Amino acid sequence: MDPDKVRNWKFRTVEHTYTERDTILYALGLGCGAEASDAEDLKFVYEKGLVALPTMAVVLASPGNWLGSKDSTVDYTKVLHGEQYLILHQPLPSSGTVVGQGRIVDLLDKGKDKGAVLYAERTITDKATGALIATLTSAAMLRGDGGFGGKPGPQPQPHPLPESPPVTRVDIKTHLNSALIYRLSGDWNPLHADPQVAKAGGFKTPILHGLCTYGVAGRAVVRACCGGDPARLKSLQVRFSAPVYPGETIRTEIWPQSNRVSFRARVVERDVVVLNNGLAMLA
Repeated sequence: MDPDKVRNWKFRTVEHTYTERDTILYALGLGCGAEASDAEDLKFVYEKGLVALPTMAVVLASPGNWLGSKDSTVDYTKVLHGEQYLILHQPLPSSGTVVGQGRIVDLLDKGKDKGAVLYAERTITDKATGALIATLTSAAMLRGDGGFGGKPGPQPQPHPLPESPPVTRVDIKTHLNSALIYRLSGDWNPLHADPQVAKAGGFKTPILHGLCTYGVAGRAVVRACCGGDPARLKSLQVRFSAPVYPGETIRTEIWPQSNRVSFRARVVERDVVVLNNGLAMLA
């Protein structure tokens, strides 16, 4: 890896027009409308009074898979999505044209055996008004690119979860075609569709997108802590800890405390934590 090239990467400005159909498709990818008992989710999948899920911001105005390009110089075969942060400055419209602008925030060297950590930020603004809608920050673990002589920190500490049992739990079942639906929102990585690619990556079958699991947890927080009103969700941050296989049930374990909500998510069938150190801030 050429660390100077990565640190100084220039992202192109991305203009993205999305429709109500795209908003509905994103919600279907998170499983909205899959269960007859989830009548409260109708507003996310029906054009009459349609409301966008706040986590849909993660699929808007994306710069694409720049880390996977030869120009990045990164060993993409060893890149993992480590953390995701989302700040919502206003509710996400159900359709519109937005502009995305990215920048590199930091590049940390954790050592040759541990790799590097890359922090990248993307802002989403309304094209018509220039108003800031969302700020997204992701941490990528560059496992094959450490030991370049860079600084090791400081690094944001994970949000500590309470030691007490969760106050509430929300179970949302994924389905065998969940990854195939979610990828239509823009993440075409074959790891989530092609069994041969998945096996080459060490997985028994294609896995669910990490950002799909993130969106499912966001749904759970909105349901349990926001009275079903997505406009109350102001931020959502997590660490990714394990993959989900389509068809498994994601249980979001929640500790609400005023406008701060601690959470994690685990797969019920395997009792494996898949999202950890979660923190949501509410209006």
